[in-house]
Amino acid sequence: MTDTSLKILQLSSARTIGGGERHLADLANELVTRGHDLHAVLRSDSQLLDELTTLGKNVSTLPLRNALDAASARRLARLVQQHNIQIVHAHMARDYPLAAYAIRRNPRAKLIITRHVLFPLNRLHRLVLAQASRIIAVSEAVARAVRAQALVPAERIAMVPNGIETDRFEQARAQFDTKRFRTRWNLPEDHFLVGTVAEITPLKGHADFLRAAAIIVRRFPKTHFLIAGVDGSHTGEHRAALEALIADLDLTKHVHLFGWFDDLPSFYCALDVFVSASHTESFGLVIAEALASATPVVATRTEGAEEILAPENSGSLVPVGDVDALASALIAVLEDPDSSRRLAQTGVRIARQRFTIDRMVEETEQIYREALVEVMRR
Repeated sequence: MTDTSLKILQLSSARTIGGGERHLADLANELVTRGHDLHAVLRSDSQLLDELTTLGKNVSTLPLRNALDAASARRLARLVQQHNIQIVHAHMARDYPLAAYAIRRNPRAKLIITRHVLFPLNRLHRLVLAQASRIIAVSEAVARAVRAQALVPAERIAMVPNGIETDRFEQARAQFDTKRFRTRWNLPEDHFLVGTVAEITPLKGHADFLRAAAIIVRRFPKTHFLIAGVDGSHTGEHRAALEALIADLDLTKHVHLFGWFDDLPSFYCALDVFVSASHTESFGLVIAEALASATPVVATRTEGAEEILAPENSGSLVPVGDVDALASALIAVLEDPDSSRRLAQTGVRIARQRFTIDRMVEETEQIYREALVEVMRR
């Protein structure tokens, strides 16, 4: 610890890892390397337990059942007091009330909230957000959504775009062995690979992706479609629906459902084109990762994807839910590999300029310090 280091607690009740959880893990791990005293409170079944590699024994587990879990709220408040926490940073809406209670019991600590999604907050959150020093939006689209609800003064809303380990993805590209990857996963060397990374849920547009795939194989029969992602439903109904659709579309020999994929940098590098077919995307972390991997990107025109790709034409955007347009854009990439490679190099430059973890962490640190200065002025 140094005179400038902070005591920070990250809070998340997420079980699985999506973009918001990847953000939390990257933020927490980097804050530790910068000398801060980091603590985290998670659920006992959270996949984040394996991702917070730098925190050691500073990770606690609580039930975090819902926004009204009074027992978890009390235990969280005790942890904040025990460790003299200065910043409580909550990342999921159902955790906001628990964090706000901990702050009420520890008035010297400050509450920071990150909004990772576009969905509106409810009336309960109006009371909770009154205690937040800052609401961090991960994109301008999210910031607009929060401002539109008028739940807090506009000056308390900050926009900090997500960051990624750009060096990690660039190094993976430099070291990538195409033949080894294809051999490992039994993928023919002379076939195109088109892939997507997303939780298996209807909002991510996997059904549209598969219907576009059925069009593409008529033009390019030697094409395989790779899906990396897990079904977060309790019954596995979303994956079951995808499997049924794959069979109905006669794509069984062309589609590979990987589930959780440990080495995403290699996954991106293996692809001839990356697809985001999402119906809604507040940021699009996987799009930024694909750009950093020098992989051409085709995405639906969600709010987040447009912020990443449109400003410098670093990828192709198509209307949400338009299967024909999605298929046409993908075919265009496969037909013109030279243009696709140039587009991919633009993507690398954009990722390096706009989406580094260093930038994200520095901006978040500044928000923490501003919140604490406000405490000292009272």
